[in-house]
Amino acid sequence: MISGMGPALVKIDAPPPAFRFVRPCAVAETQWRAKNNYVIQTHPNEGAVSMRDDLSASNSDLLQMTLQAAVQDQRTVDEQRRSTAPLLDGMSFHESIRHDDDRGSVTEIYDPRWGWHPDPLVFSYVFTIRSGMVKGWGLHKRHEDRYFVLSGELELVLYDPRPESSTCGKICKVYLSGSRPRLVNVPKFVWHADRNIGTSDVVVVNFPTIQYDHSNPDKYRLPIDTDLIPYSFGNAKGW
Repeated sequence: MISGMGPALVKIDAPPPAFRFVRPCAVAETQWRAKNNYVIQTHPNEGAVSMRDDLSASNSDLLQMTLQAAVQDQRTVDEQRRSTAPLLDGMSFHESIRHDDDRGSVTEIYDPRWGWHPDPLVFSYVFTIRSGMVKGWGLHKRHEDRYFVLSGELELVLYDPRPESSTCGKICKVYLSGSRPRLVNVPKFVWHADRNIGTSDVVVVNFPTIQYDHSNPDKYRLPIDTDLIPYSFGNAKGW
């Protein structure tokens, strides 16, 4: 013990078994403060009340300062708990249902009788993207893509350059995964890139609105780091 005026200083290497630290705002009779390896003990008759008053005022100022700098979250779903994030002109979803029982599961992928998309079902294929990789940017002049994710997690980023579109110049991001089965379409003349944001390969079924023409592919590309599209994939790799 070091005696003298003011708080008592006790040198400790570790708190004894019966020793207990109490948060300053919960102190009733004794305040404990720790600095380096010393514990400072302030008794009530040495100004503890005024210290509590100062602490309360300081905490009140801190609360107001942080609240003034904060930004409140905005609404993201409607009354039916559907996302309110805007899609580009011509885009839409069709939600599928996965049926599970003790044997496994069944999920319907595409049925023209749903009336979801006006174009017929004429062609389909499966593609994969490795974790962290990007496929894009790509654009089609004569057909639309229609994606369905079987497994994994996909971030679909779209950029609308169509001059007649109400969403011209806008970026749209859509998230698809095997845990939430649904279809989404990519309109003609919209740049799009597919990014795997999961930890395993993402597996995607595409139902394009025309059959693939090997002699004249309806596919136009830009590099993922192009300055012509106002979006960055950071250090992600792909083409």
